[in-house]
Amino acid sequence: MYTRFCAALARLCLKVGVGGLGLLIAAVLYQVIGRYVFNDTPTWAESGAVLLVLYVTMLGMAVGVRDAGHIGLESLLVLVPEAVRLKMELLIHALVLVFGLIMAYNCAVLAQSVWDYKIPTLGLSEAFKYAPPAFAGVLISLFSLEHIIALLRGEEVEPAWH
Repeated sequence: MYTRFCAALARLCLKVGVGGLGLLIAAVLYQVIGRYVFNDTPTWAESGAVLLVLYVTMLGMAVGVRDAGHIGLESLLVLVPEAVRLKMELLIHALVLVFGLIMAYNCAVLAQSVWDYKIPTLGLSEAFKYAPPAFAGVLISLFSLEHIIALLRGEEVEPAWH
C-alpha cells in the first residue's frame, strides 16, 4: 500500500513538473516576445521563470531519488558480497532519508523566516522560494523509506514512469 501511495505521488510530481515546464516555456517566450517584438519587457516573467525552475527541479529531483535516477556508486556495489551490498544500500538510503529530513526542516525554517518579505516583481512571499526544496525534502525522505522497506523485503521499487 505504501509503494502504491509513493508511486502515485511520484507520478503526480512528474505531471505537475511537466505542467510547470510548460508554464516556464510560456513565461520565457512571453518575456522574449515582450522584449524583442513589443520593446516592453514584462517585469514578472524572469522572476516567475526562476521560481518555476525551482519547482520543476525539486519535483524532478525527488522523483529521481525514487526511480533511482540519481548518481550512484553501483560499480563498487557489484564487487562486494551480497550481504555487504545489502548493508551498503541500506546505509545509502538511510543517509539520503536523513538528508531529505534535514533539507525539509531547514528550508521550512528559511521559508518561515522570510514569510513577511515579498518578491518585488511577483508580489508573492519570499517563502515561495524555499517551499519547493522543503517539499522535495519530505518527498525524498518518503521515497528513501520506500527503498529501505523494499530492500528489507527483497523487492525492487518500480519506477514511477512505468
